[in-house]
Parts: sequence; structure tokens; C-alpha cells
Amino acid sequence: MSKMDNLRAMREARFEQAAARAAKPTTRSAPARRTSAGPATTAASVPSEPPEPEAALCGHRAISGRTCTREAGHAAKSHRYA
Repeated sequence: MSKMDNLRAMREARFEQAAARAAKPTTRSAPARRTSAGPATTAASVPSEPPEPEAALCGHRAISGRTCTREAGHAAKSHRYA
């Protein structure tokens, strides 16, 4: 076999392994179900006042995955990433 035939065979083997791995069911359990008919609403669970709104951030994402920390709609042309 030539070098290219070996590479092709290895690529096909990896593809078959990935396909078999994707077809196999995961062992994660199903989420727990509620036994009550609906969510419980009590006076303690409902806040009396809404939380203070925080300054909305721009949220622009860089290629590296970082997000811009400037305020939303900023006039600056550049972004500050954190």
C-alpha cells in the first residue's frame, strides 16, 4: 500500500469509530420529573421588588471567546475584552 492508501484507511477507520460512538446511547439518566401539578408559589418565593437592573454589556464576542465589557451601544470603535 502506498502512503496515501494508508492515510485513507486510517481516516475511514476514524470515521467509522466516530459514527459508532455517536450511535451508541449515552448513559445519562433522564431528568427528574415533578410530582406536583405545577410550580409552588408562596409569598416567600415571590420577590416584593424586582432586582436592580445592571448596566447591560455590549456582549460582542472575540474569536478567542471573550466578551466585550463595555456598556451596550458604546460609541467606541474598539471593544474591551475580559
